[in-house]
Amino acid sequence: MERESMEFDVLIVGGGPAGLSAACRVMQLAQEAGEELTVCVVEKGSEIGAHILAGTVFEPTALNELFPDWKEKGAPLNTPVTRDDIFLLKNQEKATKIPNAFVPKNMHNHGNYIISLGNLCRWLAEQAEALGVEVYPGFAAAETIIEDGQVKGILTGDMGVARDGSEKEGYMPGMELRAKYTLFSEGCRGHLGKRLISEFKLDEGKDPQHYGIGIKELWDIDPAKHEPGLVVHTTGWPLNESGSTGGSFLYHLENGQVYVGLISDLSYSNPHLSPFEEFQRLKLHPEVRQYLEGGKRVSYGARALTKGGYNALPKMSFPGGLLLGCDAGTLNSSKIKGSHTAMKSGLLGAEAVFEALKSGQSGEEITSFGDRFKESWLYKELYDERNFGPGMHKFGNIIGGAIAYFEQNILHRSLPFTLRDLTPDYATMKPASECKKINYPKPDNKLTFDRLTSVFVSNTNHAENQPIHLKLTDPDIPIDVNLPKYDEPAQRYCPAGVYEVVEKDDGSGKQFQINAQNCVHCKTCDIKDPSQNITWVTPEGGGGPNYPNM
Repeated sequence: MERESMEFDVLIVGGGPAGLSAACRVMQLAQEAGEELTVCVVEKGSEIGAHILAGTVFEPTALNELFPDWKEKGAPLNTPVTRDDIFLLKNQEKATKIPNAFVPKNMHNHGNYIISLGNLCRWLAEQAEALGVEVYPGFAAAETIIEDGQVKGILTGDMGVARDGSEKEGYMPGMELRAKYTLFSEGCRGHLGKRLISEFKLDEGKDPQHYGIGIKELWDIDPAKHEPGLVVHTTGWPLNESGSTGGSFLYHLENGQVYVGLISDLSYSNPHLSPFEEFQRLKLHPEVRQYLEGGKRVSYGARALTKGGYNALPKMSFPGGLLLGCDAGTLNSSKIKGSHTAMKSGLLGAEAVFEALKSGQSGEEITSFGDRFKESWLYKELYDERNFGPGMHKFGNIIGGAIAYFEQNILHRSLPFTLRDLTPDYATMKPASECKKINYPKPDNKLTFDRLTSVFVSNTNHAENQPIHLKLTDPDIPIDVNLPKYDEPAQRYCPAGVYEVVEKDDGSGKQFQINAQNCVHCKTCDIKDPSQNITWVTPEGGGGPNYPNM
């Protein structure tokens, strides 16, 4: 097929904090050196920020490096953290506040800000464009171009393809975007990043990556209950009752709004567990309910996050490019923060790429990136917290939290050994017959809601009649294997009602139904399916959620 082609010096896949920071930094360096570079960012969301979902309490460390004058430039960091409250939820009614003196220091948020990461990315895109970067939202990177063992760029997805593969009216073939270097910053479980890790064996000798699913809502609340800058975290109930780990957050931002969410580790073993329903239960606890009651839900979203930390970090360089941010897994789970680390990886990537281009390289592996990374505060931060995730998985939140407290507050360094978690999240699932069923309450449509109502307020939309972007390696596995063994957990781990087990029209048995139009691009199915039978690939550019102020 004949495709249009464009060439750049640097191509960046993904308009999140890592990719946009890299774009800005490489152009800053070019301008300082009097060099002319062509830099392009492609983003699958309909606009920059449309697919960005995070807590977010933001640490400005990397932003200070990238734009020391960010306040003067109007960066949307409007609500400094004023107070941290951390609660152990004992059951559905009782809670104990953990004294600050017993909180691991990484959980303290003095000097940080409650922000919308989507809005920060929109601002970063404006800075990138002002520096001369070409930013193209609505263009999904569908395939990598690999020639002679080097990444040469990407193919964007075709537009206007019908479900049966035929061309609809207005069909447009995707473009070839070629570059001397391509930086992949797609976020957690990027579908091209996943392939690159496999293709170039970047995870050889590393622990398996681990994940959580974060489910989040934005609420307008009663002004009398609003305390701008208040950060509330909880651990314990409801997840401990269901045999899982994780924790919740409730952040008071500006304009009488709060973010409320639950992060559930995807290492859970009970196939009856539903992270979405656990989140609905959480909102009924008095410590959370007190803020939401009488308020109105504005938006909803869900996204997987990388939690493997230092032990699971793949090699981030390969011939023709780099893997950056959450595509590699740079989130610091002990801080519950990945934005500043993603941005720093973007800055390091930009500096390494600029140095390579300046020396006349084009596609050769940037082996110096590894040294640059090891000399950075990012490496030290991730290395020092390497025991946090495995400690939580092995010993639970209480003992795991005590280990973190001992490392961070008493030793002021990590223990002289490394805890490891070598079981992939998909392999932890037990047979349904061995696990306790969980009866979740029906939604009240005031504080708690169902999946479809939630997807509606995420503004999720996909072009009609396009090919299903959730690919089954073997279409028989859901009914023949997952249903009898695990009661097909996709019905419950998906936070958007994408997967259903329904009766066939002719009454001859069950069938697995995929409602791909509901997909919020969280990637949980790609991670947690116990048979590793589901592969998430990108749908048409512009499809998916459209998150406002998230």
